[in-house]
Amino acid sequence: MHNYRGVKRLAALALMVTALGAQAAVPHFAAVGERFELDGKPYVIRSGELHYARIPRAFWRERLQQVRAMGLNTVTTYVFWNMHEMEPGRFDFSGNLDLAAFIRAARDEGLQVILRPGPYVCAELDFGGFPAWLLRTPGLRVRSMDPRFLSATQRYFKRVAQEVAPLLSSRGGPILMVQVENEYGSYGDDRDYMAAMHRQLREAGFDLPLFTSDGPDPTLLDRGTLPGVTAVVNFNGGADATQEAFAQLAAFRPKVPRMSGEYWAGWFDHWGERHHKVDPAMAAQAVDWMLGQGISFNLYMAHGGTSFGWMPGANTTGTTYQPDTTSYDYDAAIDEAGRPTPKFHAIRAVIARHLAPGERLPDLPAATPTVAVPRFTLQESVPLVETLPAPLPSRLARHMEAYGQGYGFILYRKRFSGAAAGKLDLGAVRDYAHVLADGTTIATLDRRRNENATEIKLKEGSTLDVLVENMGRVNFGPHLADERKGLTRQASLAGKPLLDWDVYTLPLADLSGLRFKPGAPARSGPTFWRGRFQASGQGSTFLDMRGLGKGHVWVNGHHLGRYWRIGPQQSLFLPAPWLRAGDNEIIILDLDGAAEAPSVQGLPDPVFSTP
Repeated sequence: MHNYRGVKRLAALALMVTALGAQAAVPHFAAVGERFELDGKPYVIRSGELHYARIPRAFWRERLQQVRAMGLNTVTTYVFWNMHEMEPGRFDFSGNLDLAAFIRAARDEGLQVILRPGPYVCAELDFGGFPAWLLRTPGLRVRSMDPRFLSATQRYFKRVAQEVAPLLSSRGGPILMVQVENEYGSYGDDRDYMAAMHRQLREAGFDLPLFTSDGPDPTLLDRGTLPGVTAVVNFNGGADATQEAFAQLAAFRPKVPRMSGEYWAGWFDHWGERHHKVDPAMAAQAVDWMLGQGISFNLYMAHGGTSFGWMPGANTTGTTYQPDTTSYDYDAAIDEAGRPTPKFHAIRAVIARHLAPGERLPDLPAATPTVAVPRFTLQESVPLVETLPAPLPSRLARHMEAYGQGYGFILYRKRFSGAAAGKLDLGAVRDYAHVLADGTTIATLDRRRNENATEIKLKEGSTLDVLVENMGRVNFGPHLADERKGLTRQASLAGKPLLDWDVYTLPLADLSGLRFKPGAPARSGPTFWRGRFQASGQGSTFLDMRGLGKGHVWVNGHHLGRYWRIGPQQSLFLPAPWLRAGDNEIIILDLDGAAEAPSVQGLPDPVFSTP
C-alpha cells in the first residue's frame, strides 16, 4: 500500500512536469496557422514605424507614448547600418544610436517591437542604409553573393544581435520578429542571396520568427520571399486597395498570417516637387478594414521625424535624379515636431472601435511645444575656398569614395598657367556642382537636369574650382549599386582631358576650425556664415530659410540638414533638446553666396511650398 501511494505521487509529479514542460514549450511569439500568437493567445499586431535615429533621444519616450495612445501595441524600426558602422569594423551604438535603449523604452511603454535590420532598408536613406565605405572597393556589388559584401553583412548582423539578444521574443523579450532583407522582390531575383541573408541572421543568433516584406504583386512576392518564412505585403490606398493586396497574398501563399508590413499612411518629398498629403479618412478606412478582418498592420510612418545631416537618400528613373528632402514628416499621424494630426485622431478612433473587451486606450501625453524665435542676422563669414584642408594630388578627378570620403562636398582644383576657354565637360556630376573661377561662381550644374557641361573662359593664371555636393545616394531600385559621388567620369576642356588636379575632401564633420571674420566676403561664392541667437521659451522651432538659396545649417554643432529655395521644404526642424536656454550658435553654409548678411527666424510651424 505504501509503495502504491509512492507510485501515485511519482505519476502525479511526472504529469505535472510534463504539463509544465508543455507550457514552457509555448513560444512567447509565433506564427501559428493563419494567425500570430503571443503567449499562446491570438495576437493582432497594431504597429507603427518609428526610426530612433531620426528622433532626438530625449524625444523617444514622448513619441512612444504617443503611438501607444493612438492605439498601437507594437513599434517597428529599421536598423541603419550606415550610421552604426561609419567605418569598417568601428561600430557605434551610443547616444542617439543606442538601439537596445530604444527597444527597452518601447517595452517600458507597453509596446512590442518589430526589428528590420536589412542590411538594405531603403527608408529614403542615403544608399538605402548601406555604408558608403562599401563603394571604396572596386567592383563590389551590394545585395549580391559577392563574398566581400557577405563578409561585411555577416559582421554587421552579429554586432546587431549582440546588442539586442536579451530583448528577443525567444528569450521573453519585446522583439516579436525580425525581417529578412527588405523588398528584395523590387530589386533582384537571386534566391541564393536571400537564402544567405536568412542563414546569416540565424547564425548571428536571431532565433525567433523571421519574415519578408514586399509589394503584393505576384512577381515581387515570388522574387522576394523565402519558403517557410512569413511573407507580409506593402501598399497604400483605401479599403478596396487593401482588400486587393491581401487577395493577392492569399493567392500566392494561402493559410498564413496576414499582415501589412508597410501600410503607407503618407509619403515622402523630393526637392523641386510637390509636398505630399494623404487623406486621413482613406488611411483610417484601410486600418478599419484590416482590423475588421483580424489582419495585422504596420503604419509607415507613424512618425517620420527628420533625416538630419547627410542622411537623405534619392530616387532615380535611370535618367532623372530625385533627391529627398531633409524633412521626413511623411504626412504621418504624428508630425515632424511630434504633434498629433487629424490623421492621428482618425486612426485612433478606428482602433478604439476594435479593442478587445476590457482594453482601453491610454490618454494622449502633452507634446513638447513649438516656439517662435525672433529674426536674427548672421554677422560673420568666411568663403569656403579659404577653409580648405591639405590637398590630395590626383592625376584624374575621381569620385569621392576613391579618396576615402563618404558624405559632404568634394572640391577639385585645376590651375592654368595660360588662358583657357571652351566647353568644360565634367562627364557625370554627382550631384550638384558649383564651378568657380578664382573663387567666384560662374556656373552651376544640377544632376536633376542632367547638366554636366558648361562654357568657360578663364584669364591667364586662373584657378578653376569644381565644388560637388553629394545630394544623397539612390536608395531604391537597380541603380543604387553604382551610386558613387563627385566626378565619376573623366573631365575635359575643349575636348582635351583635364589632368593633374588638387582634390580637397570636405566631409564637414567638424566646423570648429573655421576662422570667421566680421561682415560679408569680397567674392561671390559658397560661404560659411556664423551668428548667435537667444532662445527663451522651451520648445522646438522651424528655422525659416526662405531668404536664402541653397545650403546647410548647423546649430550648436548639430547638422540640421539641407535647405533649397526650390522647395517644397522651406524650413528646417530644430528640436528642443538641441536648443540651449539663452545663447545659441548657428552656422550656415550658403552655396549661392549671399550678397549681404543673411537673416533667419524660427517659426512654430513648418513651411512647405514651391516658389
